[in-house]
Amino acid sequence: MNREVEIHVVDTLDDIPAHDWNRVAGDNLFVRHGFLTALHETGCAVKRTGWRAHHLILKRGGEFVGAMPLYLKSHSRGEYVFDHAWADAFERHGLRYYPKALSAVPFSPVTGPRLIAADHEDRVLLARGAIQFTKQLDISSLHVLFPQEDDIAALTDAGYMLREGVQFHWENLPGDGYENFDAFLATMSHDKRKKVKQDRRRVTDAGVTYTWLRGAQIDQSALDFFYACYDNTYREHWNPPYLSREFFAQIHADAPDSMLLVIAEADGERLACALNMIGGDILYGRYWGTREFISGLHFETCYMQGIAYCIEHKLARFEGGAQGVHKMSRGMLPTPTWSAHWIADQRFAHAISEFLDAETEAMDQHIEALEAHTPFRKKS
Repeated sequence: MNREVEIHVVDTLDDIPAHDWNRVAGDNLFVRHGFLTALHETGCAVKRTGWRAHHLILKRGGEFVGAMPLYLKSHSRGEYVFDHAWADAFERHGLRYYPKALSAVPFSPVTGPRLIAADHEDRVLLARGAIQFTKQLDISSLHVLFPQEDDIAALTDAGYMLREGVQFHWENLPGDGYENFDAFLATMSHDKRKKVKQDRRRVTDAGVTYTWLRGAQIDQSALDFFYACYDNTYREHWNPPYLSREFFAQIHADAPDSMLLVIAEADGERLACALNMIGGDILYGRYWGTREFISGLHFETCYMQGIAYCIEHKLARFEGGAQGVHKMSRGMLPTPTWSAHWIADQRFAHAISEFLDAETEAMDQHIEALEAHTPFRKKS
């Protein structure tokens, strides 16, 4: 039997059957065929917006066995791993940093498979294939954002440099999880528990109530309301939103049960909304917006309601999104995240390697310091 290995580059997933791709991708919804296709078909991640797809496809003996989402980027927006200082260093030396090659899920700082293959050997082949592709294009660098643990081992074997970051995640109890929200609060220190209760009381006293909508419960008016809130959040920061109303509609049509809306209401009117995504037993906090300010509303809508949903529906983890030390007071703990980098110019590669060694040591110390300020009661 011919088991020749081939790596192809495609600019769309149209010719890759969804069942083949998803068979290899598994249950991480952010790298499934429908999610990546929606980003492209709705014009959110395309050449015009600075995301030009060059996905790697790995075949063995003509059979699809792996893939690597890959883009040529003309900027560093929508990535959540900041390399602007590297770009500035290149420009100061008269060299081009952009375009660069990037393996990531656009606009989604969520850890998951980037070398989408069943075994380590194939993941290494994809990692090395991406380096070869970068060399052929004669561009500055290659970056892999938020890879999972299996990918990190393959990326290291392929010669990438690692960079450490941190997010804040909530974990349910092993087994059956917390019995209820009060049982979760009981594990927190007195001060943190008191603060959470005070914040929640402010929201309740303002007459705010909540509705959870998932899957088929989400109608067009709910999606319209969410998008108006999402759009408003970006406009308040003088930026257009990355994602379109059509994108969210397509995701809802393709995988309705992956979408959870948390809608806040007051005086019979919708007031605020948070969008969460669900994949397997993990809840991912993604976007939110509000029509008016109420003290405590952001934390309740984005975090406490998400934790309450996880407890009630026995989900194992809630990933609250990028950054945010403030999340610790709500029961989310520091969790390391990673990115991997290959730099073509060896002079810059050496300098960046030294920088990453120092940065990683500082990040480890930062995480250790954060862990010393746990919001939970110390066990006797």
